[in-house]
Amino acid sequence: MATAAACLRQGGLVAFPTETVYGLGVAALDAAAVRRLFAAKGRPADDPLIVHVADAAGLAPLVAERPPIVDVLAARFWPGPLTLVLRRSPLVPDEVTAGLDTVAIRVPAHPVAQALLVAAGIPVAAPSANLFSRPSPTRAGHVLEDLDGRIDMVIDGGATQVGVESTVLDLSAGVPQVLRPGAVTLEMLRPLLPDVRAGGVNASGPQRSPGLLDRHYSPRAPLTLYEGAVERVIDRMRKDAEAAHAAGRRVGLLIPDADPAVTAARLYAALREFDAAGVDEILARLPPTTDGLSQAVADRLRRAAAGRVVHCG
Repeated sequence: MATAAACLRQGGLVAFPTETVYGLGVAALDAAAVRRLFAAKGRPADDPLIVHVADAAGLAPLVAERPPIVDVLAARFWPGPLTLVLRRSPLVPDEVTAGLDTVAIRVPAHPVAQALLVAAGIPVAAPSANLFSRPSPTRAGHVLEDLDGRIDMVIDGGATQVGVESTVLDLSAGVPQVLRPGAVTLEMLRPLLPDVRAGGVNASGPQRSPGLLDRHYSPRAPLTLYEGAVERVIDRMRKDAEAAHAAGRRVGLLIPDADPAVTAARLYAALREFDAAGVDEILARLPPTTDGLSQAVADRLRRAAAGRVVHCG
């Protein structure tokens, strides 16, 4: 841990587990190191990063203003999978925020992430530790599949627990908006923020949150998403799979039907398993959106499909 902390302070790139997915950490206030991170991931410069701090006190130098609701939310959800978007201070480099006047910040709950942040003693910008647009890594092995030779260190903390990225809540303007769904759901936020709503995507220019591009989290094989009544979806998937198989193509079937927490925890690993198996295409059923976490899974699958959606009535 001391070696990893020193690596971060010296401008290195260190992958580490959080409770959501593995992050690729870099000293958030070192603009040159942040540019190296973007190059390692192949990430476009207009996609902002999330800054990780050890506790709520770490917000102070990074934000220009701290609405009272921040402390209420921090007391309830931090450490945990909630990212807050706030007006940034001049200390935060443009490279971290895509030039926007806001910065996204969270306090991770994973004990390894906590220990690393405390040991490093600096804010750490950390997107998911994968090549840009690939499924996020939930195991150290996934990190190495994408980034071996591109980064300095990986801390192996085993499989992550949540499996999908943090909820991003924008508090920088007017009505609070959830820009990216995650394990902290609208239903969980509403007792503290009665007017919170699901947010939209900017028509053009940088987004206030990562993970909002139309194509994201994508396996190598094209993924087609099926939604609608269960019987019709399964029937259509069966017919399409049989046709693909008859044409000599290898098909992967993703039919999540378990508890939403189990589905979320397994989602990215399953997509990477299909890649490892060398399938030619993936057919996926949209899981029932029974709660906020299943909505987060649906969001990731829609982006992984990049518009290839079959509506089955």
